[in-house]
Amino acid sequence: MDRIWLKSYPAGIPADIDVDEFASLGALFENSAGQFGSRTAYINMDKAVSYAELDRLTRDFAAYCQSVLGLKRGARIAVMMPNVLQYPICIFGALRAGLTVVNCNPLYTPRELEHQLNDSGAEAIVVVENFAHVLQEVLSRTGVKHIVVTGLGDMLGTVKGGLVNFVVRHVKKLVPAFSLPQATGFKTALSRGAAAAFTPVAVNHDDIAFLQYTGGTTGVAKGAMLSHGNIIANLQQAHAWLKPYLAEGREIIITALPLYHIFALTANCLTFLKIGATNVLITNPRDIPGFVKELAKYPFTTITGVNTLFNALLNDPGFAKLDFSKLNVSLGGGMAVQRAVAEKWKQVTGNTLIEAYGLTETSPAVTINPLNLAAYNGSIGLPVPSTEVAIRDDEGRDLALGEAGELCVRGPQVMKGYWNRPDETAKVIMADGFLRTGDVAVIDEKGFIRIVDRKKDMILVSGFNVYPNEIEAVVAMHPGVLEVAAVGVPDEKSGEAVKIFVVKRDESLTAEALIAYCRENLTGYKVPRQVEFRSELPKTNVGKILRRALR
Repeated sequence: MDRIWLKSYPAGIPADIDVDEFASLGALFENSAGQFGSRTAYINMDKAVSYAELDRLTRDFAAYCQSVLGLKRGARIAVMMPNVLQYPICIFGALRAGLTVVNCNPLYTPRELEHQLNDSGAEAIVVVENFAHVLQEVLSRTGVKHIVVTGLGDMLGTVKGGLVNFVVRHVKKLVPAFSLPQATGFKTALSRGAAAAFTPVAVNHDDIAFLQYTGGTTGVAKGAMLSHGNIIANLQQAHAWLKPYLAEGREIIITALPLYHIFALTANCLTFLKIGATNVLITNPRDIPGFVKELAKYPFTTITGVNTLFNALLNDPGFAKLDFSKLNVSLGGGMAVQRAVAEKWKQVTGNTLIEAYGLTETSPAVTINPLNLAAYNGSIGLPVPSTEVAIRDDEGRDLALGEAGELCVRGPQVMKGYWNRPDETAKVIMADGFLRTGDVAVIDEKGFIRIVDRKKDMILVSGFNVYPNEIEAVVAMHPGVLEVAAVGVPDEKSGEAVKIFVVKRDESLTAEALIAYCRENLTGYKVPRQVEFRSELPKTNVGKILRRALR
């Protein structure tokens, strides 16, 4: 395999990483807790927890799982909560106890939760009370034996925590009635764990750290088996890329994407754990004015997000008034970063919005742009260290530089496979170890990769391939457009035609004006035939626009 892209690596970034620096994620955590004990690890709703406190709390939760619940190495424990302090306590405690974490989206329907609990074989679950009614509905049809329920304010201290829980339960009425009499309260679990024995568990790189479910939008959700080795490799890869721009024990990273999502889990939670950073957890990033108020409290140095989140921040009048003097890294992933958003971000913050790319199946990072980019370049960057990429046709043959084909990836971050799904695993992992990403891409002569589109989202107009990303990028440049999604719709003459769904920034914007704008910027067959205005677009839990729902 010709690793031509290595010639383009930014100065100071190694071609390969040391995957053996840590034996497990528990060992990584214990190393950081010992090194940065007095440093603040997490802040949520103004409550700060130091690395030393987190060490004690995770030890107590590990002891509870081990000695009280009797969970053995490899047992699956589900965690269903937004970004609150309980989340890192749970996952690091579970990992220290040798358990496998099954991340659950709190917005799951009963059907989705039942499938994931049964498919994973979860024996225990920790759930925020706001979503306990969903668990109650399906519990009798699952194998879950142990339940821990927590209130949003449980780790915020007696006074503030009590107030937050009261407001959430009785004022905002965000906790639907539920009955789980067998459940243990989170604070009770910690106190019982504090009085119990904890025995360190020998875990190696082959042990599964996370069952991370994916593919729910295209069929039944599958659990990607991400081992301790996979995740350690990826955080080492990300750290190698970021290291020249970060200072140990000094960084403050804003975590608005949910930690149960693989992007925030590896990038924010784990990579920044290694350098003793402070994670500011945003529980409800959809409340943009509230989010901006939180940002005003901290001299943040790093922020991660998806395009829609950055766009929403830029459209809040208070955002531009923030102090960005310490902001060093702005990282976008999860969906394509649009040029219009990236250029406005640079204009407002003075910091380049760097695009990265990854998949749940790759733990997730595959490529990142150089962090010293002067401006948005429209690419997803270069492969992270110890990673090979290839562009292949449908038969698995390598294509030449500049040719569009499926992006395929090989490296230590590629999952072990799908949990109990050898048939599905065989569809995506080829005999030579390369993973099919399902994304159409091209590599240029300098090694930079550009995603053309998802294979399944491609629109076929009169035999011509039309990629929604390109249409969306053009439409998003129109000053009257806030958000846009492009899909293919049946057409008698051309087989398919382009339809766009648009949220207006300017209420006077018309479909005719948008189509005229597209004619100036796109080849004829790419111009949308239909325009539908919406007040909002359907999105996933992390803000990625759901073209499937629009189709």
